[in-house]
Amino acid sequence: MPSLKARLEDLQRDLLSDPMRISVYHDFPFAIFLYDPQDEFALREELRRLEARLRNEGKEVVKVSLASLLWQGIDETRGMGYVIEAEKRYGYKKAEETVSNLLSLDKFRPLPDILNERLEGLDPKKHVVFLLRAGALAPAVYRMSKLLDQMHGRTMVPIVLFYPGERTGEGELRFMGIEGREGISGYNYRVRIYGE
Repeated sequence: MPSLKARLEDLQRDLLSDPMRISVYHDFPFAIFLYDPQDEFALREELRRLEARLRNEGKEVVKVSLASLLWQGIDETRGMGYVIEAEKRYGYKKAEETVSNLLSLDKFRPLPDILNERLEGLDPKKHVVFLLRAGALAPAVYRMSKLLDQMHGRTMVPIVLFYPGERTGEGELRFMGIEGREGISGYNYRVRIYGE
């Protein structure tokens, strides 16, 4: 796999091209940046540099933390006390399932709706969203493939999902490198995966 810096330079080139080259679908302006979860802090440092370079070219980076969206979804529905009680009574798996439901079911706060609200007012020609802290959704709180499915057609703002994981022998991305964890197929989404 090319270095972190080289892949970020490729991403920068594609974000600044006209038209952008991060996706083949105009109504699905997503890219996935695959990185080793152990490189989290190195990535954050390189992203600060990338953000400055993009700003110098007239692009404004908006960072959206999936961790903060997770907490928002919990706080605006049942609250953390409810999740803690579910874990005390039924164990971790039940608490994880509870949070998954809070972020998935229409009667609560679906994660794509919360993300879409964060994108309101952004200009697709000026803004680029960096979707960060995906590791907060491990091991199975919310599937990234589900988020991509549900965001298709909802925004024209370019979004780069920074995905901590690895590529499997089958060509899928394995979230956080966790065995048995459902991954994302780059072929299915037809988005550029920076990490190949």
